[in-house]
Amino acid sequence: MVRYGHFDDRTREYVIDRPDTPLPWINYLGSEEYFGLISNTAGGYSFYRDARLRRLTRYRYNSAPLDVGGRYLYLRDDTTGDYWSPSWQPTRRELDEYECRHGLSYTTISSARTGIRAETLYYVPLGETLEVWRVAVTNERDTTADLSLFSSVEFCLWDAQDDATNYQRNFSTGQVEVDDGVIYHKTEYRERRDHFAFFACSEPIEGFDTQREAFLGPYRGWEAPIAVERGSLSGSIAHGWSPVGNHHVRLSLEPGETREVIFVLGYAENPRDDKFDPPHSQIINKLRVRPKIAHWLQPSAVKAGFDALTRHWTALLGGLQVSTPDPDTDRMVNIWNAYQCMITFNLSRSTSGFETGIGRGMGFRDSNQDLLGFVHIIPERARERILDIAATQIATGGAYHQYQPLTKRGNNDIGDGFNDDPLWLILGVSAYLKETGDASILDEPVPFDNAPGSEVSLYEHLIRSLTYTLDRLGPHGLPLIGRADWNDCLNLNCFSETPGEPFQTTENVSGGQAESVFIAGQFVLAAKELASIADLRGLGEKAAEYRAAAEKMTGTIVEHGWDGAWFRRAYDFHGNPIGSGENDEGQIFVEPQGMCVLAGVGLDDGLAARALDSVAERLATPHGVVLQQPAYSRYHVELGEISTYPPGYKENAGIFCHTNPWIMIAETIAGDGDRAFDYYRRINPSARESISEVHRCEPYVYAQMIAGKDAPTHGEAKNSWLTGTAAWNFVAITQWILGLRPELDGLRIDPVLPRAWNGFVATRVYRSATYEITVRKPIGVTGRVTQLVVDGSPVDGTVIPPAPAGTTVRVEAVIG
Repeated sequence: MVRYGHFDDRTREYVIDRPDTPLPWINYLGSEEYFGLISNTAGGYSFYRDARLRRLTRYRYNSAPLDVGGRYLYLRDDTTGDYWSPSWQPTRRELDEYECRHGLSYTTISSARTGIRAETLYYVPLGETLEVWRVAVTNERDTTADLSLFSSVEFCLWDAQDDATNYQRNFSTGQVEVDDGVIYHKTEYRERRDHFAFFACSEPIEGFDTQREAFLGPYRGWEAPIAVERGSLSGSIAHGWSPVGNHHVRLSLEPGETREVIFVLGYAENPRDDKFDPPHSQIINKLRVRPKIAHWLQPSAVKAGFDALTRHWTALLGGLQVSTPDPDTDRMVNIWNAYQCMITFNLSRSTSGFETGIGRGMGFRDSNQDLLGFVHIIPERARERILDIAATQIATGGAYHQYQPLTKRGNNDIGDGFNDDPLWLILGVSAYLKETGDASILDEPVPFDNAPGSEVSLYEHLIRSLTYTLDRLGPHGLPLIGRADWNDCLNLNCFSETPGEPFQTTENVSGGQAESVFIAGQFVLAAKELASIADLRGLGEKAAEYRAAAEKMTGTIVEHGWDGAWFRRAYDFHGNPIGSGENDEGQIFVEPQGMCVLAGVGLDDGLAARALDSVAERLATPHGVVLQQPAYSRYHVELGEISTYPPGYKENAGIFCHTNPWIMIAETIAGDGDRAFDYYRRINPSARESISEVHRCEPYVYAQMIAGKDAPTHGEAKNSWLTGTAAWNFVAITQWILGLRPELDGLRIDPVLPRAWNGFVATRVYRSATYEITVRKPIGVTGRVTQLVVDGSPVDGTVIPPAPAGTTVRVEAVIG
């Protein structure tokens, strides 16, 4: 068992105590408009709103070493010429001490070498489009230390895709200005852009460089810059090639003395008619940005900004805090899972250590699911996101699969036709209504495809989402799958035989009738939710109509989607079953077992229990529940991308963690708290920390995928951070296992706990009232709530009506 660090629950930090983690263990800076990725060795990059279209700094994915490009600092002993990186990378020179503390929207990296200690705090102040690096250098020697401190960033030429491909142009366009020690990156500002980047230093600088080759030297990399080696910068001004930002600060420290240096990297815009100063020059108008730079170079401002960020996160996380018998549950619910839900809400699947920020924008399906784990944190932002998502819906009820965060327009390169997408809008809106009680959102006018004049109410968008499915039923009465459903790699109408052809966007073969049992289960769930929303609006007849549609689809699932011991996955282009005992491979899939039980299919006739037993018997492994079994051993052209992966990886029988909480929730619905919690711990990152040499990804956030039992690397995680796993696991543990579940008419208290627990306590803010909840249960007992006491008075049922805003409600629940 190998650990590379530990949790500090008091400070809400993960502490990494050696730099050579199996993979870069990253964190995110910023939570509003300006964002950055930062690894435990200071790798990563920054961007404004859109990781493709407004990228400030360069990063090289899949490089060697893996983590290249970042917020680099170099320290040089000017007496001996020895130099090193306080973050270990990029020089990778041995450090006497090293520690990285990843916190909530900030990271601190500290180290010591030959009696010189450096500690750097990186964070994005609230309300700002910039980041602060606060560097404290301490001389722990007995003699004076004469040192040089060098800063280093490499600017991206804004569009990350173009920056990494269009060299014939980009090697000639790079431009900078240097004014009063501040480096301004202004590539293309002379023409169509009205934005620029700036990189400033709080101390008088000895020199600067802005041309990469001048700083690194010919045929050198970031591990051995010629300028650091010789101890001076050349004052280069970039004209084309590769603009960088480097400052040189000299420090003479007496024994025991600490000096603080602040660097500020940021993004700014000017009005198009006021870009230059003087007006007819080519010089950036800096009148608006200079006061901001001056402010954030002040140590008092940096301290105040960091204190405000800490208070901000304390307030956000205070909406739900629990104390259970399991420390791994506590730290994930109280800190890390909630934090990850904020990150996935902000960035969807766009940019991480595995997603480059170039190929994917905000997902329609993804963003609706991310709402489920985020809506209680900042409901007003969830409301805004719902309206943005709905505005990318098409008049047919279909939806663009992705949209760009900068423009909020649907992504034509990906298009629509993923037939599960529209139903997620119903589930996202339902979650918002249950959390907030804000029914006014249903009357908000929202356009289709952002087209002016096409506005209808959000409620009408939900109706079209449901009718989209009803208008697209196959020969068995099950929903047509289209390009794919939740599993983007199950491409039943594609039949691709051309290398490099994208499965999701290749023109589908006409005439197929491929159907999805998963979408059928999702439809039942969404139709029931829409019926409840219709009831909320006093539309009883419509509510009955939606419930009847759900009931009819339930019958269709039982008739055509049940395989004898589990729910089938789909029917292919030719009408053959998938996820059936009739298949040689891919006989059982996890998705329909979870989604159908979530929708209530099979609860009354024993099918749900049998399906969940099949999951336990055939899909569960010590590292989580795999997506299907047996794995596909060869490429099946009629199935698509799912069969392109080697067995045990990704969608081909990998442990796709996103689906595991559906099974956890299904088990609680079926009443089995032991099995639900067991599945929860199998993929809980904190619970897996002791096997970090196997898991490899960060032990403080969920990963999308863990290698399945057919893989040589069973238990190895990939694609961490940006995954629907975060929201769904938060929902599974807080709303179903702990049972603190918001509903349209109040807060339901309905825990389904493991036998080994004796209860738990929680604080839950719900519709601006605070609920202090104590749940008691004898050890060894299972069951549901038998007694509920609210403010000293017994109440019937398990739903507590909303209390007045600002009040505190004391709740006691007993499980018998």
